Amino acid sequence: MPGEKNGLIKSVGVARLVIIAFLVLMLAIAWVNGLPMDMLISNSLTRAGMNGIMVLAMVPSVQAGLGLNFGLPVGIICGLLGLVLAFERNLVGLTGFLVAAGLGCLFAAGAGYVYGYLLNHVKGQEMMVGTYAGFSVVAAMCMFWVAAPFTNPKMIFVVGGKGLRVTMAMDDDLARVLDNLMRFKVGQVEVPAGLLAVFAITCLLVWVFAKTPWGIAMRVAGANPAYAQACGINCDRTRMIGSMASTMLGAVGIVVYAQSLGFIQLYTAPLMMAFPAVASVLIGGASTRQATVLHAVAGVFLFQTLLTVSLPVTQTLIQGDLSEVARMIISNAMILYALTRGGNGS
Repeated sequence: MPGEKNGLIKSVGVARLVIIAFLVLMLAIAWVNGLPMDMLISNSLTRAGMNGIMVLAMVPSVQAGLGLNFGLPVGIICGLLGLVLAFERNLVGLTGFLVAAGLGCLFAAGAGYVYGYLLNHVKGQEMMVGTYAGFSVVAAMCMFWVAAPFTNPKMIFVVGGKGLRVTMAMDDDLARVLDNLMRFKVGQVEVPAGLLAVFAITCLLVWVFAKTPWGIAMRVAGANPAYAQACGINCDRTRMIGSMASTMLGAVGIVVYAQSLGFIQLYTAPLMMAFPAVASVLIGGASTRQATVLHAVAGVFLFQTLLTVSLPVTQTLIQGDLSEVARMIISNAMILYALTRGGNGS
């Protein structure tokens, strides 16, 4: 029995067991205090769906040997650019969503190529360099948002008549187009089927890509570069493929996130968005050297459910909102834990 117990702890990981226990405690407190469990579950499903693809973007980056993609804002900026271009042309519904996602992927493919080229020249320091690359791109795009020649009155500042607003409401143009697609109820729990279906399809595409010759070569090069070179695999090229795939997923992820949120947030809003995504995939069981689709799915549901439940529970217990404090503690603690463990995901 002690051996089985130690094996369970080693396979699941102490940090993840603590997070799971904390989540169970929060759910128990919510139930005892009479909080609406159906609403909490509904909100957890929505938050998981809207953040899922950005968490999934970590998988090809880790598999390619680039580590956790702290440069996710590079892809997010590409997705935001696709969104504002679609918004400028007043594209609505699924058409607007598909155009925004398509343009975001197109921009992200080029940006991911350049980003991968940069990371190939800083091997061993990818996560640190990626963090500063993301910060630099966000800062540079702040100047673009101010100077870009957009004319849609719903997007530009009222005073001065130019420059994009910090936050733009989508209204009925693009807002919740996936959330409301095929939505149904199980009892009192609302299930955003369209949103979750898009996340599931994206997970399937990433899993299928990992089984293709390119995906296999990428994973081999990421796991053992010396062996991959001996097999004739171009490691630099596979790393760039992983960078492009991760950046493109980040672009699609922010389009899904924004339509679910109902707002387009520009300027410094994308600055720290990589950190919750990194924390989520780590909670799911990934490490700096190993990540799978299952890690991303498990992590996003666990992390987002914890954040969703912590807000009303803390408000009930202490008459205050500590959800942001809890998010920062959990996010940064999981990132620190993973970095200190190196390649060990336990």
